[in-house]
Amino acid sequence: MEDEAKAQTCHLLDLPWEDVLVPHILSRLPLQQLVSLQRVSKQFHSLVQVYLSNCRTFNFSLIGPCIPKEAFCSMLKDNKVLQNLSLQNCSDWVTDKELLPVVGQNQHLQRVDMSGCACLTRHSLVAVSLSCMHLQHLGLAHCEWVDSLSLRSLADHCGGLQSIDLTACRQLKDDAICYMARKCLGLKSLSLAVNANITDESVEEVAKNCRGLEQLDLTGCLRVRNQSIRTLAEYCPKLQSLRVNHCHNVTESSLDPLRKRNVVIDVEPPLQRALVLLQDVLGFAPFINLQI
Repeated sequence: MEDEAKAQTCHLLDLPWEDVLVPHILSRLPLQQLVSLQRVSKQFHSLVQVYLSNCRTFNFSLIGPCIPKEAFCSMLKDNKVLQNLSLQNCSDWVTDKELLPVVGQNQHLQRVDMSGCACLTRHSLVAVSLSCMHLQHLGLAHCEWVDSLSLRSLADHCGGLQSIDLTACRQLKDDAICYMARKCLGLKSLSLAVNANITDESVEEVAKNCRGLEQLDLTGCLRVRNQSIRTLAEYCPKLQSLRVNHCHNVTESSLDPLRKRNVVIDVEPPLQRALVLLQDVLGFAPFINLQI
């Protein structure tokens, strides 16, 4: 009887890995738990590696506050089917040396977030542009190493780009942004925030070429003026959100037509701002008949 019972015993690892365990069990576990599971035994380590090699999405912020370099390389070394890659929690140390092999063997990447990765260089962006022809979403916020040449390479090879975050990419000037606008006609979301080099020229070129634009962030673009905002209103009928806080040369005269189209703007109308200030001074909201 005991021999018969042992013969009928089925252990977890006896189940088919790629047909059962990977798609129906491991796919439901958080990445943090998978990392811990690797330490249980050699067999579990091999099982998790099979899962990781077939993973479509990697978001390292789901693992923990700090990812060791060795773990990063080990987890991605066999993966050739990545579609989404977020390098959060690797930004303090990840360099071209670690990223280039990953990008080179994953040509189906559609979304890459390198925001805040200060140790990378323009070579990583060029590699992404050359390898990832299907790229749609790219995060480069606070990557001050992004320059005109690398952005031009991206525009030449990734014409299907739909969103790009260039917040605080301070090397970029109008010429690079205009070039990208003429190449990436399908842009729907763009951030040029915190870049004093950006002028009306960039905004107008984006407006005239990317007519499906839905979101634009110009926060802190001190040289942007009313003229380009009017152009934006004229050429971008699908615009849903506009951020112009700290754009001191953008006034209500250019924003009002967008407000009437229900575009969400992060700067309140002058009267509304005055009421808020008055409330702060008086301690209560005064009644004002706005229909006078």
